[in-house]
Amino acid sequence: MANSPQAKKRARQAERRTEVNTNRRSRIRTFLRKVEEAIAGGDKTVAAAALKEAQPEIMRGVTKGIMHKNTASRKVSRLSARVKSLGA
Repeated sequence: MANSPQAKKRARQAERRTEVNTNRRSRIRTFLRKVEEAIAGGDKTVAAAALKEAQPEIMRGVTKGIMHKNTASRKVSRLSARVKSLGA
């Protein structure tokens, strides 16, 4: 357990940041789920619109430190490839 005042403060800050990061991660997952559902539905226009909404949200996760840049880029790339293949 934290004993010094500084350690107590850091524990409080970590708790707050954990809550914020959890909410951000959940929001990103929601957008990803919408894209997945649109792809499963088979409608290319809906899937493309969902991807267009999800992309900035994923990249915002990178700037906020939720996920690594390469991870986010990989997710966007794979989703866009799947959306693109719907028309074929």
